[in-house]
Amino acid sequence: MHIEEWLETVPAVSVYLLVGLVIGLESLGIPLPGEIVLVSATLLAASQDHINPYILGASAIAGAVIGDSIGYLIGRKGGQPLLDWLGRKFPKHFSAEHVATAERSFQKWGMWAVFIGRFIALLRIFAGPLAGVLRMPYWKFLIANVSGGIVWAGGTTAVIYSVGKVAEDWLKRFSWLGLVLALLFGLGSMLVMKWRSKKTKPVPAAATGSETAEPEPVPAGD
Repeated sequence: MHIEEWLETVPAVSVYLLVGLVIGLESLGIPLPGEIVLVSATLLAASQDHINPYILGASAIAGAVIGDSIGYLIGRKGGQPLLDWLGRKFPKHFSAEHVATAERSFQKWGMWAVFIGRFIALLRIFAGPLAGVLRMPYWKFLIANVSGGIVWAGGTTAVIYSVGKVAEDWLKRFSWLGLVLALLFGLGSMLVMKWRSKKTKPVPAAATGSETAEPEPVPAGD
């Protein structure tokens, strides 16, 4: 089965659920490639008409907001012991240095750390749990969480989908464009070769109007 035909058989609902689930789990605090999944699914939507980009973007936003909120509640209940457990479970992402950096960002920027953290891979998995551990007021967290989720997930979907549609339209014309370019290249190469062959062709001596004179003997000295 051709790849295009296989992609058409992928249920749109499964794509929406996968995107929402992965982004939700990442926002909850589990290191997963949420951004990569969102970009890949959006490019798929650009080439497959049965996947609605608006529903895809809404699924991503819902996953981001719900996941962050659950992470906040877990962090508020678990406190510092939760961060210690995450550090042992995911030392690459929740090391003491990473936690300290995230805490400084939250203490300095407050709500903006939650909003901006949505666009930074490291802070994206920290935002919910750490905001709960630091006991940020939930209404502040919710405003930053929802606005950040809409701008990040909705904006990423819109930009990647637009770029994907342009690329898809160009690729559909690629076979014709390639054929035209190949013909032009072949014709140009032939003309250049003919021109160079004429330029380098030897000219007969008679055509120059004179023959090469033999050198006169040099008289020997006394």
